[in-house]
Amino acid sequence: MGNNAAAAPTVGQQAPDFVAVDTNGAKHKLSDFAGKFVVLEWTNPGCPFVRKHYGSGNMPATQKAATDKGVVWLAINSTERAASDYLKPDALDAWMKSQKAAPTAVLMDEDGLIGQVYGARTTPHIFIIDPKGTLVYAGGIDSIASARVDDIKTATNYVNQALGEAFGGKPISAAATRPYGCSIKYKT
Repeated sequence: MGNNAAAAPTVGQQAPDFVAVDTNGAKHKLSDFAGKFVVLEWTNPGCPFVRKHYGSGNMPATQKAATDKGVVWLAINSTERAASDYLKPDALDAWMKSQKAAPTAVLMDEDGLIGQVYGARTTPHIFIIDPKGTLVYAGGIDSIASARVDDIKTATNYVNQALGEAFGGKPISAAATRPYGCSIKYKT
């Protein structure tokens, strides 16, 4: 990840702006969503941890709960094209639809620039940005770092918790947690 990892924003800092193309070819700029909460979710359907959260319905339900409140949810795939589990945009879009996923958009980051700017390390790795553009959460989707579906029911969903606290005007009690999952296969 080179020197960019050292410059990755931490909770309380301004979230770096970026432009990315989604699986349908439309451009999205983070700053276009100013005034809204934005969730950035790093994803890769080849990862067992991602499959745990999508196959169980946990990630789609978390996405839907957020987007129903007006949150912008951007799923980002930073897997390089040469990786064995890379999916082309149309295949990734079809997989998301098959999982009943509910993100606002699925962004392609095959060169890994966005992931490296944020210091995204795993799939899934979640970041939440507040309406002022400040990073208010960075870490895992939940409190149990495993690929076992059964652990979801006893884990604390950090995304739901953080958004609930933020919408309730409270400070986020677990603003930085340990992300877990598969390493992102960045372009070298």
